[in-house]
Amino acid sequence: MIDLHTHTLYSDGGLLPAELVQRCEAKGLTAVALTDHADMSNLDFIVPRLVAAAEGLNPHHRIKTLAGIELTHLPPALIAPLTRQAYDLGAQLVVVHGESPVEPVAPGTNRAAIEAGVDILAHPGQITQAEVELAAEKGVMLEISARGGHSLGNGHLARLALAAGALLCINSDAHAPRDLMDPAFAESVGLNAGLTPSQVAECFANSQRLVDKAGAIEV
Repeated sequence: MIDLHTHTLYSDGGLLPAELVQRCEAKGLTAVALTDHADMSNLDFIVPRLVAAAEGLNPHHRIKTLAGIELTHLPPALIAPLTRQAYDLGAQLVVVHGESPVEPVAPGTNRAAIEAGVDILAHPGQITQAEVELAAEKGVMLEISARGGHSLGNGHLARLALAAGALLCINSDAHAPRDLMDPAFAESVGLNAGLTPSQVAECFANSQRLVDKAGAIEV
């Protein structure tokens, strides 16, 4: 099982990267992405530190660590340029904080992220059918979230994504040790979103393919 959305103390998480990775390995994960919150004020600070964490930890763990970022609460017009900047700084994975039913994310964020071609649109519970169809066309992965509040949109998202053939993944959005998932809990999150066991397995396979793609980018 793979978790492509986690937070360290470089944003609002509670753990150092080393402890987060160690705990994920103990839970049986095979890969984890460090995706701390960023905007234009701290992007150039966080990405190099997560790159350093991945470089330092990967030789010593079975679990694969990816250096990512979660662009959060940006004006939609800034998503594309900051996505490019994140990759230029060395991010292997770009996540955008989607339009959720529990946060005042700017309208238009979901579409702007999809049009920018980010890797994952996180917990986009307010997503429309047209946006899901665009995500399917562009290969942007949509997240089924285990995080309280954000998970309220999982059923709506899953229904539209399955109908449109959009890619889905299941992530924890972990901010603290209690948020980290093992494979059984991740499967439960998918099943409770309305997925079948085979569709949950496909979510896990989608995450693996993204890890393989991101792993080709040297940190």
